[in-house]
Amino acid sequence: MEEALDKVLDDTMNMPGVTGVLCTDKLGLCLGARGNAPAHSSGLIATLANHAKALEANAEAPPIVCLESDSGNILIRAKDGITTAIYKVPSGP
Repeated sequence: MEEALDKVLDDTMNMPGVTGVLCTDKLGLCLGARGNAPAHSSGLIATLANHAKALEANAEAPPIVCLESDSGNILIRAKDGITTAIYKVPSGP
């Protein structure tokens, strides 16, 4: 599984606008990180995804959390026991 995860992380980093990517388990253990995605943030990312699921308990698909700032955007989604955070360049005005 580690090789498959490494390939997904590397492929994601090669997508336009992506500056970092992080995967964590549902308890916040960092499974892998690339680019400017700090591994020490894995617990916070897992917590945000878990809280988003609680807010949208009746949703058919897991919610996506989008954090926007002047320095960039972070998209967070939990699915099948893995939470993924994708760090992207800031969106335009």
